[in-house]
Amino acid sequence: MSFSGSVKQELVRQLPSARHCQIAELAALFDLNGRIRRSRDGNEYLEIRTENLTVARKSYMLLNSVFHNPVEVRVRCHNIHRNIREYYIEVIGRHAIISILKALKMMDEQGGITGDCLGHQHRLIQNTCCKRAFLRGAFLAAGSLSDPEKAYHLEFAVLSEGFASFIREMLAFFELEAKIVRRKRYFVVYIKEGSQIVDFLNVVEAHVALMEFENIRIVKEVRNSVNRQVNCETANIGKTVAAAAKQIEDIKYIECNMGLRGLAKGLRETAELRLEYPDASLQELGQMLNPPIGKSGVNHRLRKLGNIANELKEKRGVSDSKRRKM
Repeated sequence: MSFSGSVKQELVRQLPSARHCQIAELAALFDLNGRIRRSRDGNEYLEIRTENLTVARKSYMLLNSVFHNPVEVRVRCHNIHRNIREYYIEVIGRHAIISILKALKMMDEQGGITGDCLGHQHRLIQNTCCKRAFLRGAFLAAGSLSDPEKAYHLEFAVLSEGFASFIREMLAFFELEAKIVRRKRYFVVYIKEGSQIVDFLNVVEAHVALMEFENIRIVKEVRNSVNRQVNCETANIGKTVAAAAKQIEDIKYIECNMGLRGLAKGLRETAELRLEYPDASLQELGQMLNPPIGKSGVNHRLRKLGNIANELKEKRGVSDSKRRKM
């Protein structure tokens, strides 16, 4: 099972204790997957249609818990993709339909059905707990979450731009910064920051998934930190080795062209130690000297040896040029 699927499995088992929260979650499911239909005999019925078993299960649980009305469940194979099942959750009976539509604020007191989904959502979702429940329902119906081992990506894919903006508004209430992008016929509300996704899982009360996500995130951050440190140390080692090789080259050039005895005592001792201990650090070389000196002092002497080697090379270049002219 995917990580997103395991999150939904956890959420589908949660049934809010408060009736108003159950209605808020049902409102999200109905807005995204429900509709009012008319049968062949002219009678109206409510239908929630989905290919997602978790959505079907949660819709059935909420309808039974809130309204205690008979709920019919039908399962059929997709017309084109025979291996895909479609689930139909249906409520029949005028009294039952009216009670549900009124609870969802989709019917006024005069019995008129309002088509303003966003309007009734604002009236339904006043409390913080109801906002949590609504987001839980929206994620079950239209959300997905990538495997945190691969990437951090949470999204809701809906057909209405207004509904996408409403989801972003609900997320902003919990200080979650989401963005909206158009993808073919969908409006996608998405979050890509790991810490924000953790906060979202806490908002919808998917605490088991939250702990798993956090564990994976911590391991990834430690692994990345170690890799950065290793890369940094490797680069530093490479620079140190290259610098030591250049120092040894300069000292050998001085030794061949003027001899180390012509150097001042401090420079000569430093040069001899570098030749004897090519892998030693500047600090280690400084401790071997008598009297010991610091890292910066050793570095100063080696730079001076480099300058002497460069001067010898320049003199040799001038001398060779004169000989060629003669």
